[in-house]
Order: sequence, then C-alpha cells, then structure tokens
Amino acid sequence: MLGRIALQITEVVFALAIYFLPAIIADRRNRHDLLTIALFNACVGWTAVGWLLALFWAFQPNPPIEIARDITRKRRLLSMTAFSAALGSRIEQRAAKRNGTPR
Repeated sequence: MLGRIALQITEVVFALAIYFLPAIIADRRNRHDLLTIALFNACVGWTAVGWLLALFWAFQPNPPIEIARDITRKRRLLSMTAFSAALGSRIEQRAAKRNGTPR
C-alpha cells in the first residue's frame, strides 16, 4: 500500500515536470520573460499545440532588454529628421517667395 502511494506520487511529480518542461527550460536558459512563458504554459499548455509553442518559445534567444526604449528612440529620430527636412523646405520656399524667384 505505501509503495503504491509512493509510486503514484512519483508519477504525479514526473507528469508535472513534463507538463512544465518549457518553463523549466526557460528558467535554466535565464529567459527575461520567464513568468510570461510559465503563465502561457500553465494556461494553454494542456493542449498539445500550446505546449509545443511554449517549448519553442523557451528555446528562443533572449530579446534585447531595452528593445522598447530603442524603438522609441529610433521613431523619434526618424520623425525629427522628417520634421527638420520639412521645416528646411518650408524656409527655402518662403525665402524664394520673398526674393521673387518661384521654386
């Protein structure tokens, strides 16, 4: 009887380890989004597709830490460049109007 209970406990622990394998792998690989992967695995991992997606996600390389800040900087730089070009063009048009030479 006691051996049977021990076997069942071992089977449950093994099943949980297999179920949460993507989260365990993400933890071992020091993923920055470990909590997100673990939650995804817990919520959708009961489907075979969800478990495979979580496993695939766990094996992906870490995204850059400051990716949102880098994207914001690049957008601002591009918008400021476009604004500067448009402002320069407008100034040249006004100067040409004042001098009477159409552009």
